[in-house]
Amino acid sequence: MALRLYEGKAHAAGYLKNRVIPHEVISRMINYMKKKAPNEFDLAVDVGCGSGQVTIPLAAYFTKVVGTDNSAAQLEMALINSNPPNVSYRQCSAEELPFASGEVDLVMSMSAAHLFDRPKFLVEADRVLRPGGCLAVGCHTTDAELEYGDVSNELNDICNEFYAALSPFRPNGELSYAKKYLEIFESCSYPDQEWTECFRIKRTMPLTGYIGMVESYSSYQCLVRKDPAEAERLSTNIRNKLLSAMKASSADTEVTVVVKFFYGLACKPC
Repeated sequence: MALRLYEGKAHAAGYLKNRVIPHEVISRMINYMKKKAPNEFDLAVDVGCGSGQVTIPLAAYFTKVVGTDNSAAQLEMALINSNPPNVSYRQCSAEELPFASGEVDLVMSMSAAHLFDRPKFLVEADRVLRPGGCLAVGCHTTDAELEYGDVSNELNDICNEFYAALSPFRPNGELSYAKKYLEIFESCSYPDQEWTECFRIKRTMPLTGYIGMVESYSSYQCLVRKDPAEAERLSTNIRNKLLSAMKASSADTEVTVVVKFFYGLACKPC
């Protein structure tokens, strides 16, 4: 059975506001598809779409894009977006997609597939994909880095304190997300595959944006549910340590955040 996280409205709102959209990964995914079937861009399905951040960029490439998620709160956030007319959303599980067999050109899941029932999801993805269609799964690591002047190393030591404190609250235990996704990807029977272990994406944002991003992680939200006062104390302490190391007085001071993505692409045999 798939894990059900990201269902609270506050969590969904934080996810929408603070997650980094991996436009560069999407571009690489589209280039892979163009090599396999350059004229097959009718329907893309973003499974576990959350608040639609990665769903919307697909609209530029496909005739129709559908984001699916089992969380009503996440889909409510998705509908707040300025969605292109060819983007819509459906509430359903990743293991039971509301599409006909062979109807879909792309099944994509970014930062969600670790929550699925892996065997059932792969069977369902294979069912809805047309011959020659593509499967794309990926996620970011939970150890984003910061760059700021000549104190980047010091900042990242502080960030690692944050991640270490949250590690016991990760829903998948000790198994890293990268290993989890590699297991998912290796379970796919399609012979035409590409795996990228680490693709670094940089974004400039206020320090508050970095803190908000980590607070949107499922591990932080698990801590919030267990001990909200401790979660707030931890976040405030990390923020203050970072500001001190930066010799900055405002959490709106901009930093460069480096988010590391891993992803796999596979083409269903014709």
